Amino acid sequence: MNKKDKFYVTTPLYYVTSEPHLGSLYSTVLADILARWNKVSGKQVFFLTGSDEHGQKIMQAAQKVGKEPKEFVDSFIESYKTLWKKYDIDYNKFIRTTDDYHVKAVQSWISDLIKKGDIYKSFYKGWYCTPCESYLTDNDVSESRKKGNNVPLCTVCERETAELQDESYFFKLSKYQDKLLDFYKKNPNFVVPKERLAEVVSFVKSGLKDLSISRTNINWGVPFPGDDKHVTYVWADALNNYITGIGYGQKNKQEEFKKWWPADCQIMGKDILRFHAVYWPAFLMASDLEPPKNLLIHGWITVSGKKMSKSRSNVVEPNELLSDYGADSIRYYLSRYMAITQDSDFDIDDLEKRLSTDLANDLGNLLNRVIILAEKNDCLNVKPAEDWSEESKKLQENAIQAIQLFTKHMNEFYFHIALSHVWKFINQVNAYFHDQEPWKQAKLDKKQFAQIISATCHSLYTISVLLWPVMPKKMSELLGALSVHFDSNALEFDVFLKNEWNNTFTLKKIEPIFKKYVSKKKDSSVQEEGKEEVKKDEYISIEDLAKVELCVGTITKCDEIEGSDKLFKLLVDFGPKGERQILAGVKKFYDAQDLIGKQGVFVINLKPRKIMGIESCGMMFVAEDEKKTMQFITVSGPVLSGQKLR
Repeated sequence: MNKKDKFYVTTPLYYVTSEPHLGSLYSTVLADILARWNKVSGKQVFFLTGSDEHGQKIMQAAQKVGKEPKEFVDSFIESYKTLWKKYDIDYNKFIRTTDDYHVKAVQSWISDLIKKGDIYKSFYKGWYCTPCESYLTDNDVSESRKKGNNVPLCTVCERETAELQDESYFFKLSKYQDKLLDFYKKNPNFVVPKERLAEVVSFVKSGLKDLSISRTNINWGVPFPGDDKHVTYVWADALNNYITGIGYGQKNKQEEFKKWWPADCQIMGKDILRFHAVYWPAFLMASDLEPPKNLLIHGWITVSGKKMSKSRSNVVEPNELLSDYGADSIRYYLSRYMAITQDSDFDIDDLEKRLSTDLANDLGNLLNRVIILAEKNDCLNVKPAEDWSEESKKLQENAIQAIQLFTKHMNEFYFHIALSHVWKFINQVNAYFHDQEPWKQAKLDKKQFAQIISATCHSLYTISVLLWPVMPKKMSELLGALSVHFDSNALEFDVFLKNEWNNTFTLKKIEPIFKKYVSKKKDSSVQEEGKEEVKKDEYISIEDLAKVELCVGTITKCDEIEGSDKLFKLLVDFGPKGERQILAGVKKFYDAQDLIGKQGVFVINLKPRKIMGIESCGMMFVAEDEKKTMQFITVSGPVLSGQKLR
């Protein structure tokens, strides 16, 4: 097998001291989407996930509940596997660091490095964070004490650390400082997003000390080979799962290991970046193995701006989300609105709004309208057009562009950007369907009517295939409505990329595949106690209102303005009223691609004015929510560009 035809993706190993939470679900969903996308792209895929079961933290947690460590970790494994199944996580292997083959492989790896002289015995004295199983560097300690902390705080969890003095075996991490820096220089895309790599380079340049990789004050871990007094440091044990899980250290699986390594993408949260971007490649270099190709480092999921924790009582339970909204909806929201580049707030009201607008309105309603109209006009058997109109050809070009942009950004691991391009295309399909007025063509020109239905069905097919890795069940339902049985392993991806629109579809009426949600918040029209009423002298007359021309416009272009961190320059189509250039101060709240294709409400008879030397000929309406975020004002369904509000 050509190495280019394989894709190996991993999640971090989850520390099994409790049930899986939303953060662990997030990493796993991203890995599953990536695995499914590469299957769709025609590659052989291996997807590894699992549990980290050794270390002091596990031992202490087990002692608190009066259990042996192995019995304690065993009690959580099924909850992970069950939740992953419920969320359609299609992994190939679930590794446990207590698995016998893994323990033996780690011991063999340590023995080899001792023989090479990369591991030696000495004495460790320093600060250690048990919850993170992390050693503090001198810089970490200095920075913490600058803030007035006598006992240094962990740089990740901000809890007090403990001073550790212990005989220890050390890995010669310092030996690999220059090799690591050279590797980062030659592989600038090693860490995604790139900004995270700068943190790593800065840390390594500050100077690497040899790493303690054994402990004598605990007995729960991989026994250190040749010295029963020691157990292996949990990270030296756990990081090796990525190679032991595909055959490293097992004589009968060497070909399998060669097939899959190096990993193509390893996904994790930003709190464990240092372990994976510094220690892990150094371990591999010492063993004459290639580092992974990419580390995808995502931000934290927050609630009301704060990291989730039981002490804050703000933990979101994945099982509750599942019962309320379904797996596919949560998979979509996590990958679309939890941007990997930053911490992202998980908000139930926002979730329901996005599911209603994006899924029920934009996509689900489009499918329903096509089927109802086709059934009414006896056009359920949909054939490709013999001669496509210019409008249909333009839509086909948009479909090809959507595929290309989605492919590009998915292969770069920017899920949220990739999905924004799909929604741009969905908006273009809705606009096409509305502008072509098939309900009128059904009476005037049956051939043209059939072409509109066919172009829309081809577009829905394209959308479904692109979204299948994100929402496998819902997109299989949508494809079923087109009488298409989807098999990711059988898709001819090269043919799909060409998007030649030569398929025949048989439409089937199905139940709506997405649900709309009504806000649980109090109706804003009800006067709340303590709120000021509108003063009579603040009322305006109907004549005053008539002076303001409010129209629906479709955003066709969105450009950044150099030197501005607030403004976008929009080109807005108002149909018969022409196009207008309008500046909008929403850059902090939207990506440019999120706005393209959207229909919004605009004032179009506002006197033109210049901002930063650029003329703005109108105003876009937005509303500020309780989090001070600007929410886009739109209409509930596609309307003609230039339509006046009344």
